[in-house]
Parts: sequence; structure tokens; C-alpha cells
Amino acid sequence: MVKKVVVIGGGAAGMMAAGQAAFVGAEVVLLEKMTRLGSKIAISGKGRCNLTNAGDISNFVSFYPGNGKFLYASLKEFGNEALIHFFQDYGVETKVERGGRVFPTADDSEVIVKALKKYLERTCVKIRLNQAVKKVMIEDGKVTGVQLAVSDEVLPADAVIVATGGASYPGTGSTGDGYTLAEKAGHRIIKPLPALVPLKTLEKWPKELQGLTLKNTAASIWIDGKKQGEEFGEMLFTHFGLSGPIILTLSRIASKALDQKQKVELKINLKPALTSEQIDLRLQRDFLKYGNKQFKNTLDDLLPQSMIPVMVALSEIDPEKVVNKVTKEERKRLCRLFQELVLHITATLGMATAIVTSGGVDAKQINPATMESRLVKELYFAGEVIDIDGVTGGYNLQAAFSTGYKAGKATARMS
Repeated sequence: MVKKVVVIGGGAAGMMAAGQAAFVGAEVVLLEKMTRLGSKIAISGKGRCNLTNAGDISNFVSFYPGNGKFLYASLKEFGNEALIHFFQDYGVETKVERGGRVFPTADDSEVIVKALKKYLERTCVKIRLNQAVKKVMIEDGKVTGVQLAVSDEVLPADAVIVATGGASYPGTGSTGDGYTLAEKAGHRIIKPLPALVPLKTLEKWPKELQGLTLKNTAASIWIDGKKQGEEFGEMLFTHFGLSGPIILTLSRIASKALDQKQKVELKINLKPALTSEQIDLRLQRDFLKYGNKQFKNTLDDLLPQSMIPVMVALSEIDPEKVVNKVTKEERKRLCRLFQELVLHITATLGMATAIVTSGGVDAKQINPATMESRLVKELYFAGEVIDIDGVTGGYNLQAAFSTGYKAGKATARMS
């Protein structure tokens, strides 16, 4: 008997799950509520699609602050090398960039979507677009099918995979539908919050630096006065506050703290490679070098040009003061600014701009070896709908592909 599998959601996890289930012998219908497949893939990596990371797969789990251990089995069975070879088989060559990020050499995410569509075509998956699902049908603790939202049509199924994505980038169809389906089936939902998301600041001066990227910078996040995380690398000032890789990584902590009404501060160390004594010596040397110049004209060797007026204002040193008249106390205050530029975080930029969602279907209620629900037989979950999330660098798409592969393979087995 051929097993009938319905996959809900035509993103990375859903397409991989559908293709894999069909590949191992199931009759598969893939339901997607949007007018096309792979909407979120198409915009990922700024339209280039950072599909995975080239790092050692045995270390991947540490890059998922949200339930990384849950992914052990999925990553082991279908890891980064397997994923790269999969796309090579469908004509997609890849390249490795800074931080191990893997992109298609075409620098176009559409080649990834086309490859997955080819996979679905080759495995004879039936695709139905513009089809939202109202309910997963369950009888005696086992899946029997799904009910469509608009027509109320019931599609019989021996197994169902929910791969609807999270709640981030809702314009791509990720509007949290899977949470509702899971909840109706008796699952606990960990509150979805934006992760890998830019941060808004109380201070207005970042707007003056809009577009300025700082490299080799350290940023730490402080919750109610306690340090909760630190990252080193690249960040960006924006008209609303802060963005860039290290800010996005820290944003998960900020998002949860803000949701709990806690005080969130971000401290930037502009010169993490130098001690306070070394910075002070640099300042003394530069002040000596520019001895008769006004203070505002003496920081060119230490700061990007656009940042000088901001730092001068924050130092509270008279910008017109001749630099050899700057007091030791004033210089020490400036020195502290270089190492601890404090910003108060008031909000994230929200789900609409979040790369991933933190939260989702409680991973404890899913068997990581099969992705099957521990509550309902033959109900499976894959991808971002589960409470799993990683840092930037290709880890989130890898998790989607790996869990999709694992779920697809598991659903096709005969019970």
C-alpha cells in the first residue's frame, strides 16, 4: 500500500520534506497558501541565499541558541556536505564566503528555488498553490487528513508534515499558521518572538551615523545590569538604531528581555584589541601630535570621520578647546567612551524584518529522531515552525533542510 502524505508549507523545509517523502515511495501532495513556492528562500541572504555553512558539522549544534541539541539527529543524517551535494546534483554550484557562509555561485536565490522545484517534479510531488489549511484532521490520536481553509475540502492522509515556517517575514506567507494547527492538535507553543532582528535605540545619535559599518568591533548585551552576551565582528548604524551581524546575533537575548519588560542596554567597544591603558597612551600621543589644534580636529587617526562629531559630543569636552588644554579627567572620560559606548534598547524592529522566529512548537513534544509528534501519530513538524533558531551564517536554512529531510523520510515508512 502506498502511503499518502500531505505537506503543509512550500518553503525550504516543506519542499525538502515533500521531495524526500516521495523519493522513498509515498504519494505526496504539497500545499502552499501563497501563489508560488519558496517565497522566503527567494529573499534570503539579500536575494543570494546563504543556504548553509561550510564549518565542521559536528560543531553546528553550538550555533543554535534555541534548542540546538534537538537537531543532532537531523544534522547528522543530512548535514551541510549532503546539502551541498544535493544542490550540485540539481545543477547548483556553490562557493564559500567569509565566516564559512555558503552561497550559490550565481549569487541568485532563485537557482535554489528552481532546483527544489525540479526535485519535486522529478519525485512526482503534486503541488497545490493558494491552499491554506484550516485544520489537521485527527481520529483516535492519529492523523487522518487535512481540511482546507477556503473550500473546506478534506484531503485524506496517512501522514501530515507541518512545515509552515515561523512568524518572521509575514509577507512571504510565514504568518504563524502552523502554530494554530499545532495548538489545535494539542501542542504547546513557546511564545514566538523576533530573532536575528535589528534593534531600536533610545538615543537618536545613531541616525547621524546611518550607513556607517564598524568592523572588528565588540558589542555586549546587558539585561537589568547583568552582561548576558558578547559578540565580536561587524555592526551597522541605521536611522532607527543598530543592525549588522553581531547585533542580529545578540538580538535574540534583547527580544526575550524586552518581552519581559526588562532593561536592555548594548555596550560597544570600539577598540576591543586595546586595553584602557593602551587607548589612553594613543590619545596622549595624538594630543601631543595635534597639540595646537582644536579637540574636534584631533580624532582622525582613531575614528571614522562621520563618527568624530558624535564622540566629541558624547565626551562633553568643548570641541573648540585646544587639545593640549584637555584635562586628564576629560581624556579618561573619552577613553572610557571608546571601550563602553552605551545605548539603551527600546524595541526590536519586529517580526516583519526578523530573519527567524524564536519560539514555536515545543521541541519536547517532537521526537528528534523522526520529527513525529509525541502526542499525535503520523503528525510531523519540520523547519522554523518548531522552537529552534540559529545565529546568522546559513544555520537556519540548514536546520530547515535537515529537519525537512528527516521528516520526509520518516513519514514515508509504513506504520
